[in-house]
Amino acid sequence: MAGHNRWTQIKRLKAREDAKRSKVFAKLAREIFIVVREGGAAPDMNPRLRMVLLKCRAANMPQDNVQRAITRGQGGAEGATFEELTYEMFGPCGVALLVDIATDNRNRVAADMRAILVRHEGKMASAGAVSRLFHRKGQILIAHGAAPEDRLMELSLEAGAEDFKSEGEGFEILTDPVQFEAVHRALTQAGIACEAAAITSLPLQWTSVPGAEAQSRISRLVDAIEEHDDVREVYCNAAFA
Repeated sequence: MAGHNRWTQIKRLKAREDAKRSKVFAKLAREIFIVVREGGAAPDMNPRLRMVLLKCRAANMPQDNVQRAITRGQGGAEGATFEELTYEMFGPCGVALLVDIATDNRNRVAADMRAILVRHEGKMASAGAVSRLFHRKGQILIAHGAAPEDRLMELSLEAGAEDFKSEGEGFEILTDPVQFEAVHRALTQAGIACEAAAITSLPLQWTSVPGAEAQSRISRLVDAIEEHDDVREVYCNAAFA
């Protein structure tokens, strides 16, 4: 999520990673395996691997775990065949969800997702009904104090960023996905630490969800989806008032 919702999500995800670190590492290891098998083990030649390695660093995944996953991917271990899918869903209060999945069993994961939706007042959406509400962007979040605002804005825009915003808890930099790496590289080479950096799906419009009870229902749905072993990312347009 962008803006204040995105900062809230980062805190939430970090708390979940601390509490369920082994599960997070297992998901990242699977993702490494997939992208290495498809694009090779050299980060300079495999942009998808570079993105996963950023996520590994953000989750403090041990380098030994990362290297084991890369080695498995190079060897095509176990002959597993993973299929990448995106599910479009609606949750309570009409919130929209995009769910990125990597699975070796399409039928199983489809049944699992439907069961989760039934339990949490959601439903599958028709193709395009949800994806049209999001757009793909590179997003970089930097905490206040990491760098002077003027310098940060100059660096990011010169490197190709589309937008620069000062939010309540930090700075948000948006890029075209093609320019994401150039902007991120310029910032890291300048010694600026990023709270989060990824190519992501951002809402074009938000669905306001007032009230703790409704917000809790949506959070339980998102948590249940994220718990599934085959789920890579969940994008949601809920705006908690």
